[in-house]
Amino acid sequence: MTKKKKKRPAKQYQLPPHITRSSERAAEARAWRPRPPLPPRRLILSMIGLCLLSIGIVLSLTLPSHFLVEDLRSRGVSAAATVVGVDSKPKYVKVRLVSSPKAGTRVKLWDYAGMLPETEAGASMIVTYDPEDPSRILTQSWVKDPPINLPAYGTSALAAFFLLGTVALVFRRRWVLRNWPSDVSVAGSAKAHGSTSVRLTKP
Repeated sequence: MTKKKKKRPAKQYQLPPHITRSSERAAEARAWRPRPPLPPRRLILSMIGLCLLSIGIVLSLTLPSHFLVEDLRSRGVSAAATVVGVDSKPKYVKVRLVSSPKAGTRVKLWDYAGMLPETEAGASMIVTYDPEDPSRILTQSWVKDPPINLPAYGTSALAAFFLLGTVALVFRRRWVLRNWPSDVSVAGSAKAHGSTSVRLTKP
């Protein structure tokens, strides 16, 4: 009689050593190099909003003054005027026209990007105004040579700062996501590679 063959015990399959070592090194690297904080989307959206707001302020400071100067250069009327009122709260300069068809008219000087000329009550100046609307008036010197628009330049610098900050945050977020997987993928990867043995049974 032939002896019955004993059933072989289920064999235990070992992962190749190089895969095990690679998994261990990856786990150690993740332990020593935690993922940097991810720039939140809310912060990026806030930076974009501030950039757009700054651009809007720049346009509001630049375009009305630019169009006023161009209109006064093309059809403005120059006249002598006397300053009859100066105040800083709110800031305004009120003048009275003395040598033009609109003589006797009292109007407030139009501000140029929020700026007004330095003067005092009783002073004389030459102004240029729109004959169709005398309230659109500037000093003649500002019509010929507009002052440096410091408020617009300062706000432009803020807009550039917010724009560069937005770009930097977006690139950093993409870099972090590309080099450090999300927590779910890390856990899944560790679970997949962390097992060192798999029990196999023969059919």
